Amino acid sequence: MSKNIIESNESLDLDLGRYFMILKRRWLTLASIFLGTVALSAFATTLPKPSYEAEGKLLFRMPSFKVVGNDLLPNNNEGDEAPDLKSLVATQNPVNTQIEVISSPILLQQVIDKVQLKDENGEPLEVDILKKKLTLKIIGGTDVLRVSYQDTNPEEAAAVVNTVMNLYLENDILASRNEAEATRKFMARQLPVSQDGVNRAEVALRVFRQKNNIADLDEETRSSVGIIANLDNEINAIRAQLAEVNAQSNELQQKLGLNSQDALAVSALSQSPAVQGVLTQLQDVERQLANERSRFLDDNPVIVGLEARKANLNNLLQQQITQTVGQQSQFAPRLLQIGELRQNLIQNFLQQEVQSFGLNQRLASLYSSRAAYERRMKFIPQLRQTQRELERKVEVAQSTYQTLLKKVQELQVAENRNTANARIIAQALVPEQPVTGKKLIILVIGVMFGTFLSTTSVLLLEMRDKSFKTLKEIREAFGYPLLGVIPLSVNKTNSRKRDTELTTPEIAVRDMPNSLTSEIYRMIQANLKYLSSDKVVKTIVVTSAVPKEGKSTVSANLATAIAQLGRKVLLIDADMRVPSQHHLWQLTNVAGLSEVLVGQSQFDIAVNKVIDNLDVLTAGVRPPNPLALLDSKRMASLIKDFSSKYDCVIIDAPPALLAADALALSQMSDGILLVSRPGVIDSSSASALQEMLDRANHNILGLVVNGIIDKHESSNYFYHASEYFSPQKSRKEVVLQNGRGNRSSSR
Repeated sequence: MSKNIIESNESLDLDLGRYFMILKRRWLTLASIFLGTVALSAFATTLPKPSYEAEGKLLFRMPSFKVVGNDLLPNNNEGDEAPDLKSLVATQNPVNTQIEVISSPILLQQVIDKVQLKDENGEPLEVDILKKKLTLKIIGGTDVLRVSYQDTNPEEAAAVVNTVMNLYLENDILASRNEAEATRKFMARQLPVSQDGVNRAEVALRVFRQKNNIADLDEETRSSVGIIANLDNEINAIRAQLAEVNAQSNELQQKLGLNSQDALAVSALSQSPAVQGVLTQLQDVERQLANERSRFLDDNPVIVGLEARKANLNNLLQQQITQTVGQQSQFAPRLLQIGELRQNLIQNFLQQEVQSFGLNQRLASLYSSRAAYERRMKFIPQLRQTQRELERKVEVAQSTYQTLLKKVQELQVAENRNTANARIIAQALVPEQPVTGKKLIILVIGVMFGTFLSTTSVLLLEMRDKSFKTLKEIREAFGYPLLGVIPLSVNKTNSRKRDTELTTPEIAVRDMPNSLTSEIYRMIQANLKYLSSDKVVKTIVVTSAVPKEGKSTVSANLATAIAQLGRKVLLIDADMRVPSQHHLWQLTNVAGLSEVLVGQSQFDIAVNKVIDNLDVLTAGVRPPNPLALLDSKRMASLIKDFSSKYDCVIIDAPPALLAADALALSQMSDGILLVSRPGVIDSSSASALQEMLDRANHNILGLVVNGIIDKHESSNYFYHASEYFSPQKSRKEVVLQNGRGNRSSSR
């Protein structure tokens, strides 16, 4: 992962460096477009009339009430005539809503009509134009709205701002009043309905309480619990008392042998004088009858008479018993006459029976009361629930009525209010100074657009230009050994009329032997010398891919550098189509290589000695078919002969992509020295040349890159060399002195 990061960083650095070099190479185009755009933007700032901006400020506050539909929402300052200022920004920023109100077409049209705003044609100003010129902005962190307006007339700008703020406040007060009035009328119509609802709810609650005998259910519940507990205690006491009375009554009943009815009848009969009188008479008759039976027989008239009297008395006794007890009952005579003790027992028995009956009645009454209270207790929760529902209805109805009544009163107050939701804290003053911000914006836009346009133009030009720009691109394209890098620099001197360019001499090795360029050519010849340890390179074909890469200049300087070492050198101009060596050495081209090949001239006559150890054979007159002459046995024989006479033979051949001359000559020589120049050769030409050379299996001795502009390269190749060759001078002076080869290097 770290490796990928490092590679991506390196790639980024390379790309940035490449773009920087592109901008550096085309700085003139970049600067021209940029400065032209900025100049146009600067000129544009002088065209419009000066604009003045007036501004005012509105402070918004929370209103004492807020009408929402048919409802009124009071704030936390109820009862206060003027509420405290509160921030509205936290509640979805209501100030933005007020901005929309201020910029509404209705209000803006009112402003136009009141201020009588006109356009350039004298017509009333359109709402959209006013809206564009009007600026509404919230001051950060506050509830203050800045209202500003720009116009060429400062008085009109101030009037517009003040009119906008005043009309907004007036419309806000009027809208609040109208809304409060409409809401109050609606609520006033709801008051009778709400009051009727209160009355119905109260009547329903009262009827319910009367129907169910409700005073206070909670108190009734508490008292009922206590009453039931008391009843339980009383029931238990009566039950114990009843048990005791029943026990006594049972004991007396067993002693008397009578039930309560019989005992009551016996007690009544024993106390009845009639019964007791008849019973006494009956007892007397029975005694008489017993006495008479002892004397008479049963059929004796005395006995019969006594028997008859006895029967009558029995009947009379039965009649008296029936009359006394109310029913016909048979009682033994012993029961009709009881003693005082038995009478007391009967009385006690009857009293116990009466007491038992009374206790039973009391117990039954207590049970009935307890059951009634229990039934009431079970029904109380339902009663309480129903009562609460009715009470809630009453409360809701009363609350609604009170709320409506209160809000009607508040709205009546609101109808008479003259305060708005905002107030002016800064009136717009007539501006004295024009606005400069627009000019600055135009300049900034001009700078930005100039930067964009210039960089885009440079990149488009760079995309259209397919030529190689740097040494690195050429080396990567060919891949041949680099034998030398020849710099290009221009020395400019100022004259009174114009700038003139003084280029370096075309043969720098001869004319400036101590320069950096001369040393580089000597380095090239040294590299050629040590290319192969087993074979000495004597015959060299110098060519390039396309014209204008400086192959002829390289050939002349390389030949001069070798000759200065004491080696005998022959320089042949084999470019018969566009010869240039006779121009470089300032020779005549009447007789040259073409004449020697066809036999019209001898070599000794055609050759020219230019300096010690260096002979130059010019191209001669251009033949109809140069390739036929160069790719011939005669040419091969001449090269072989030249190799025997000279230590080194350098052949200046035509560009390889335009003519086959160089490829034909390479078969007769030790190899090809390829010259390439940034800004001239492109990628397609380089690919075509390399494919051609590789296919024919030509011997490429190496690559010489000509015309390097040091400031266009990512690496400064000649910094230390300049310091070395000119230790007493600054680097700028060295470059000015050594760089003179633009015109000559293109040949």
